[in-house]
Amino acid sequence: MLNAEPRRLEVWGDPVAHSRSPQLHAAAYRVLGLDWTYGRRQVTEERFARELGGLSPEFRGLSLTMPLKGAAFAAARTRDRRADLTGAVNTLLLEPGGPVGFNTDVGGLVRALREERWDAAGAARIIGAGATATSALVALAELGVDRVEVVARRPEAVDPLIVLGDELGLPVSSAAFIAARSPVDLTIATLPGDAAVSSDAADALAAGGGPLMDVVYGHWPTPLSEAWERAGAPARSGLGMLLHQALLQVRVFVLGDPDRELADEAAVLAEMRLAVMGD
Repeated sequence: MLNAEPRRLEVWGDPVAHSRSPQLHAAAYRVLGLDWTYGRRQVTEERFARELGGLSPEFRGLSLTMPLKGAAFAAARTRDRRADLTGAVNTLLLEPGGPVGFNTDVGGLVRALREERWDAAGAARIIGAGATATSALVALAELGVDRVEVVARRPEAVDPLIVLGDELGLPVSSAAFIAARSPVDLTIATLPGDAAVSSDAADALAAGGGPLMDVVYGHWPTPLSEAWERAGAPARSGLGMLLHQALLQVRVFVLGDPDRELADEAAVLAEMRLAVMGD
C-alpha cells in the first residue's frame, strides 16, 4: 500500500457541482487512515489538457465525469480493457510515466446489479445509446447476458453498440421507443436525468421490462422509475452504481489496481454507503 503522505485528488466535469464523489472518497480515506484530500473542479473539454498539464506533483489521481471521459481516454498513456472497449475513461491514475486510464463505471454497474441479485438475466434492454450505454453493454456482457435490445430515438445511434456487441459476442438489436417488444429480464436506463419521456413510452417500456436500474441519481424519481412503479416492478437509482464505481476508483488511487481489494474493504464500503445513502 502507498505510504500515508498527503495526496490530492479531484473530480472534474462540466457541470460538477452535483457530484457526490467528494463525500464518497472522503469517507473511504478516513477509514483507511490516509491524509488525502478530494475536491471538485469545473473543467470544460476545451480546457482539459491545460488543466491536466498544470497539476502539481502531489496529485494522485482524477475522477472524470461528462463531458471529459473521451478527453481522459485520449490523455491516458495506457488504459484498462474496459476503457479500451468503451472509449471512455472516468479515472486517471497520475503516474510519473504518464496518466493511466480506467473505466470503473462498468465494474460499478456489475457490482450494483449483483448486489440487487439482478445479474442472472438472459435478455436485457438498454434505454439510450450514449456513452453510458456503452459501459452498460460491456457490463451486461461480463454478466453473461444472452442478448440486448437498445431503445433509442435515433436508430443510427445504436450502430456502434451493435458493432461492440459483435466484438463481445453479444447480439445487439435496435428498437424504437414506442413499439411492440418481447419481454426482457432486466432494463438499464442510461438517459440523462432531465430527458423527456412520455408516459405512453415509459409505460410501454415498463411492461415486461423486468427490474429497472436507472443510472440517474440526481433527478429522482424519473419518468421511467415512475412507470415501473405503476407497473408494480422494482426500480433502483444509480446510487448503487455510483457507490461501487467509486470503491473501484479508491482501489485504483490507493493500490493502483481496480481488481485488488483494500484492507478492511467491508468497513470502507459501509462508510461510503453511509455517506451517500444513509444506510
